[in-house]
Amino acid sequence: MVGNSTRAVIIGNRRITGLTAGVIAELVEEIGPLWHERHQARLAARPRQRAVGAGAKYRLVFVDRLLATLVHLRHGVTHDVLACWFGADRSTVTRAIGEVRPLLAERGCTVSPDVRLRSLAEVVDHLGASGATGIVDGTEIRVRRPAAGRKDRDKFISGKNKQNAVKSMVVTDGEGRVLWCSPARPASCADITHARQLGLVNLLADGPAVEILADGGYQGLGAQTGGRVVTPPHRKFKKNAPDWYEEMHERQRKAHSSRRIRVEHGIAHLKNWRALARHLGRREHMSDTVQAIAGLLSHQQTADLNPTWQM
Repeated sequence: MVGNSTRAVIIGNRRITGLTAGVIAELVEEIGPLWHERHQARLAARPRQRAVGAGAKYRLVFVDRLLATLVHLRHGVTHDVLACWFGADRSTVTRAIGEVRPLLAERGCTVSPDVRLRSLAEVVDHLGASGATGIVDGTEIRVRRPAAGRKDRDKFISGKNKQNAVKSMVVTDGEGRVLWCSPARPASCADITHARQLGLVNLLADGPAVEILADGGYQGLGAQTGGRVVTPPHRKFKKNAPDWYEEMHERQRKAHSSRRIRVEHGIAHLKNWRALARHLGRREHMSDTVQAIAGLLSHQQTADLNPTWQM
């Protein structure tokens, strides 16, 4: 385990974890009891020769487990390096990250001190209640190529980047603040298909009147959602377009792009966490990783906008 001085340096330096000390303290207070409850449930779920709590104690306490997970997500540090840093075995760090990461993913995205969004339906309701504009876009994260001989090996090849990747749909507000990230799925799926599979069409068609900005990859959702999804204007002339039409079309396209660009800023903030720049671990963990980072980023963004929240 690390000493108190080293732990204080990790907590006090935002460049190490990407979070302020106040946000980390809230994570410890919120997630610590959940981790302890699940840990006790695992111990009591199997036949034992010793009573629960007997035997050797954990050398890596919960605070260190949380910090190791945050450093791993922020900088993509390998488990071997974290094991040396925290004075634990590599398997202990791997188990710790595997326990804490799902708890972070389940928290959802924080949009205000008393509001958390954990599903796409909650995002649509929040946008409808607040009257804000939402922006959607898909982002791809490179992953390791599946082993030779797997029948679904080609599903991870992105049609856009021609690389092995997974895809997640990101929803932000008009200011680029992350509201929700979908679970990851193989990147061969088109953006519009992914949105339909997540139920976006049904939620918008039957839900409140909201405005969702999207790029050309979602062309066609506008007609299916009663105009709630706004995409770049169609080009009516493929050849020999009049000059006046070229100017008008370019003006409309740039106006839409300038409104939608904030989602790219939100995705860029997500990709600052190195675990999403390129994932070298198991693909099965990508959904938890994406949603955990989205929740941490949104929590810190909310704390930055509400400095009195943690006082």
